[in-house]
Amino acid sequence: MSDLAIRNIGQLVTNDPDRDGLVGAIERAAVAVRNGIVAWVGSDVDFPHAFASLPSMDVEGRGVVPGFVDAHSHAVYAGDRSAEHAMRLAGASYEEIQAAGGGIYATVSATRASSLHELVMASHDRIERMLRTGTTTLEVKTGYGLDLATERKMVDAIDAIDASLALDIVPTLLAHVVDRDYADDRDAYVEEFTGSILPVLADRVDFVDVFCDSIAFSVEETERIIDVARSLGLAVRLHVDQLSRTGGTRLAASVGAVAADHLDHATEDDLDALAAAGTVAVLVPGVSLMMREPFPDARKFLDRGIPVAVATDCNPGTSPIETMPFVVAMAANLCHMSVEQAVWSATAGGAMALGLDDRGVIAEGKLGDLVILDAPSYHHLAYRPDGALVQRIIKRGQPV
Repeated sequence: MSDLAIRNIGQLVTNDPDRDGLVGAIERAAVAVRNGIVAWVGSDVDFPHAFASLPSMDVEGRGVVPGFVDAHSHAVYAGDRSAEHAMRLAGASYEEIQAAGGGIYATVSATRASSLHELVMASHDRIERMLRTGTTTLEVKTGYGLDLATERKMVDAIDAIDASLALDIVPTLLAHVVDRDYADDRDAYVEEFTGSILPVLADRVDFVDVFCDSIAFSVEETERIIDVARSLGLAVRLHVDQLSRTGGTRLAASVGAVAADHLDHATEDDLDALAAAGTVAVLVPGVSLMMREPFPDARKFLDRGIPVAVATDCNPGTSPIETMPFVVAMAANLCHMSVEQAVWSATAGGAMALGLDDRGVIAEGKLGDLVILDAPSYHHLAYRPDGALVQRIIKRGQPV
């Protein structure tokens, strides 16, 4: 952690609820960071003399936003599934690709076959690119192992990358699909996951997640996994109602999940329940882009007061997208969000979806995680979806 004064900011997004507007923007601003924590925020002309001795960075009128918090990714994996995307473009469905030996199981095979070193090297480069485009906190799921040995290897890889890169990784243990070796005895696999994998790895992850959908786990199976996860002290996040409505959204609400992700087939009543529970909705427009599906209408969530996060869902099959600025652009231009809502959802909303209250906001006492844009205003994040808009990253007060 470091001390730093960021001066001559053109437009600063704070997300501070004590300031006017959703993003609490300040024109011609400055920020002081001490010991990695924001110590002062305000107008540059009011910069306190007490911080005059800090190392100073003049950003020359550029815009600054909080570090992006990507709350949903599968960024640790081996193998390549680009050929599947060509199949999808030719008309094959998600279910047809998986039935033909592709989909999640193809990545499971590649990840099982890789050594820990190979898995780390392939994933490290990917996550480093995510850092370079402004992601300072990244959730990463397991789920491409399905067995204990490979799930442990994935957690080992996550830990190694977390230690080597200047971003924070939040590890999640994901019950992704039923292992094919248990295709004729799903109940036995749920027992294997809850009796072996979960207890061994519970103290090395922050969340458990379950893919509750037509090709993965039923509501009843998901409930069994959640019960054991909670007994082990793990918080719950859920993939729900992505491919069809199974009741997963209602389940997420009933168990008080921290976040419910995808939600493409959730009904109006499901969303009412989600709103009452206070669960964060995590929208992943990159999946809609790559699968040629309708983009989520964020207004259905926002109008109910549901907190919304947007994320990359970086994965090898349905969203090989690494850049949060592009996600912001999709959210604003394709998901019926204002620029302010999209930026908030990629920063403060992402932090909320991970249960983190120390980031996503530039205010006194919060982490000194900032992204300096190569543009004067955060509006460019929606206006220039193909632009290389991240000029520099500050992580805990340290230029990356």
